[in-house]
Amino acid sequence: MDIKHTLDKLWLNYSAITPSASSINSLFESRGEQVKNDHIAFRTFNDPRVNIKKLASPFMRLGYEPKQEYYFEEKKLNARHYEHPEEGLPKIFISELMLEKCTPTLQATVLHLLNSLSPGDLTEDLIFSGRLWDKPFLDTYEQLREESEYAAWLYLYGFVVNHFTVDVNALNGFTSIEQVNDFLKDNGFKLNASGGEVKGKPSDLLQQSSTLADKIHYDFHEGEYEVPGCYYEFAMRYEKNGKLFNGFITSSADKIFESTNGYPI
Repeated sequence: MDIKHTLDKLWLNYSAITPSASSINSLFESRGEQVKNDHIAFRTFNDPRVNIKKLASPFMRLGYEPKQEYYFEEKKLNARHYEHPEEGLPKIFISELMLEKCTPTLQATVLHLLNSLSPGDLTEDLIFSGRLWDKPFLDTYEQLREESEYAAWLYLYGFVVNHFTVDVNALNGFTSIEQVNDFLKDNGFKLNASGGEVKGKPSDLLQQSSTLADKIHYDFHEGEYEVPGCYYEFAMRYEKNGKLFNGFITSSADKIFESTNGYPI
């Protein structure tokens, strides 16, 4: 599968459970904008069967190269981003939960999920696989969420894109991320306000914002409940020495992760 088909398939999978993303694209396009993607993000665990290296492997085969590494102490995450030498292709951002820093209960829950998988499940197409384990239990989800919203989200969705990101620099009719946020709010979209609606300053060389995750009616063993799904991010990058900054800022990304927080069952 070439890069275009890979990215198109990832978008189809993501937009199927994130209808707000397609709606937002349509709003931009109605203003004559052509939406471009800044980066695509994935979540996973640091188990070698499904870790960052595993999820990155199909992108590496397509010519992506590993770049900066990141660490999120409070959320117990490692992350790395990847770039393609061809201009215009989105960056790939993959994070992983460090299981050894979690409670024995969480570790046992995740290992039970991963041990239920066969080698045939853990293919190079893992990035398209979604949830590979059995239907979730609501009480397990709630238990995970008490310790790690990140782990709870993975329990529901598995290996699927967590978010796509609009490249604000490529929009012609918006000169700031604040203008984008106002446009979204005027059209009824709720933004992640954790740490402020805008994460980062121009001096950081990156400003980000995001919608709150779409609400999904999810089928648990106990019945159907409303839970957070995926969200849409927006990124504006600034130049340093004549070149746009391509990395990420951990203090800002830490708050972007919280776009899937805050939904009581």
